[in-house]
Amino acid sequence: MDILYIPLTITFVFSLATPCSSYCLPGCSCTNDNLGRSLLCMETAMGQIPEDIPDDFIKIRIENSHLTELPRGAFSGVSALEFLWLNFNDITLMNIKCLEGLRNLTELRLQGNKLRSVPWTAFQATPNLKILDLKHNRLDVLQEYALRHLPGLTYLDLSFNQLTVISKDVFLNWPLLQTTGKQWVKDGVAANVVLALHDNPWLCDCRLKGFVEFIRTVSPPLILMNSYLTCAGPSTRAGKFFHELQLKTCMKPVASALDTNITLPLGANLTLTCLVKARPDPSIQWMYSLKIIRGFAVKQIRVDEDTISSQLIIPSLHLADRGYYICIANNFIGNSSISVIVNVRSVNSSVTLSPAFPLASAEENVYIDIRISKQTVYGITLEWYAVTENPAETWFTIHFGKYDFPKKEMIYIGPGINSYSVGDLMPVTKYEVCVTLKNQAPREGQCIVFVTGSDISELEQRERLIHIIVIVCAMVLAVPAGMYACTTDTRFKCFERCTEVCKRRRQQGKDLKRAEDRHGTFDSLQAASDEALCRDSEERMMRRRSDDKSGKGISGAQLY
Repeated sequence: MDILYIPLTITFVFSLATPCSSYCLPGCSCTNDNLGRSLLCMETAMGQIPEDIPDDFIKIRIENSHLTELPRGAFSGVSALEFLWLNFNDITLMNIKCLEGLRNLTELRLQGNKLRSVPWTAFQATPNLKILDLKHNRLDVLQEYALRHLPGLTYLDLSFNQLTVISKDVFLNWPLLQTTGKQWVKDGVAANVVLALHDNPWLCDCRLKGFVEFIRTVSPPLILMNSYLTCAGPSTRAGKFFHELQLKTCMKPVASALDTNITLPLGANLTLTCLVKARPDPSIQWMYSLKIIRGFAVKQIRVDEDTISSQLIIPSLHLADRGYYICIANNFIGNSSISVIVNVRSVNSSVTLSPAFPLASAEENVYIDIRISKQTVYGITLEWYAVTENPAETWFTIHFGKYDFPKKEMIYIGPGINSYSVGDLMPVTKYEVCVTLKNQAPREGQCIVFVTGSDISELEQRERLIHIIVIVCAMVLAVPAGMYACTTDTRFKCFERCTEVCKRRRQQGKDLKRAEDRHGTFDSLQAASDEALCRDSEERMMRRRSDDKSGKGISGAQLY
């Protein structure tokens, strides 16, 4: 049997990467390779950027280490640094000077952090940056000049963020794309830039019109990593691709109403309808004088792609409900409003109560409801709600002063304000406050009378009460028996109450003495006086009780 011998050649391959011999951060590893010296820190829970990073690193990779911010000059001592990876940390804040000193930086990766915004001017310190990875963050806004200081990028990843609306000007202001019609040349070679914008919750309304049109025309040197950008909203366009859209130009709101002057009887149910046409969808609110007191339900219905119907539901009309109701619509372009007049017709009369129909005078046709919303010992907060012919131009006068003072202070309040606070009041004092139309005298229903509280603390009140009871008991016990208009049992009850008060008073005196003897401030004269008063009172009552039992006392019945 022939044996075939095949020569075997074994090749040993030695890695150029070898452990560093110089200092390395605790918990991290350092290597040297053909690119230079590298620092790798994985899951070290360091929490912040170390201050003692050696200055000879070319590449730094700190991941899963719970970093929360990039402070000013975080790596300024590592001037040779070219590659900085800080993925999967908890970074929420980047200082505007966090990249200073990194002129050689070419690659910055911040994937998987919690950034809501980026200080884009920070990239002035990194003119050679080519790769910027910001995917899987929480960016929701891209400023108009965000890319101005990134002229040399070849890769920009903004995917998996929270971007909803963006202007095409963000990219038109990018120095890379300002040379329209020319191929971008980097280091003498035609170069392309990869841009990732997918998996953001794009809101495909009129605000995205320019950006959608820009994406359709993208061509080298700009290349989309994923050109199938999709809409997340509104609901009518959710899931659609950008290239399927035909978006219209934005339009300021136009509000209208089918009926702007309504008359109904007292107690009737009423629904006011406001139609608003706008792009994008507006915010709609109703303004009326009694909004806080009688807050009505509001319902919105979409009529078509650009029109919304807002309905204000008023159940059981009150007299105070008559007046002007204003429907206000806003979007980022502008606003619009429409007023509806509501008149209330009395059930038992043909008279219609209307803002434009005075019953006796203009003043009597005004409804003002006032209340005190907050009160302290030294001040109050006053609120009022008024139904007037022209609330946008109605001024009010607050009349304020002590109740028994005929002349009150007058305070003038402009339109749109319905609250006012007054301070520096006297405690335990009776005041009166009125709200009227400007320069008019108060009339019935427009004033409130109140009394401010006491500034005596609860402890002080309790001490005074005890002292008063002791004195009263002593006075009662000191009066001759023939002056009492009470029964013997009543006097014994009085005695028992006074005795109990004296006991408490003695105990308080002992406690106070023990506490104050340590500071040398105990008032021995006051304590002796209280003790003598209680002792004398008890002795008098004991003698009185003894006399009553022997028949010497005079009962209450004998007085009559």
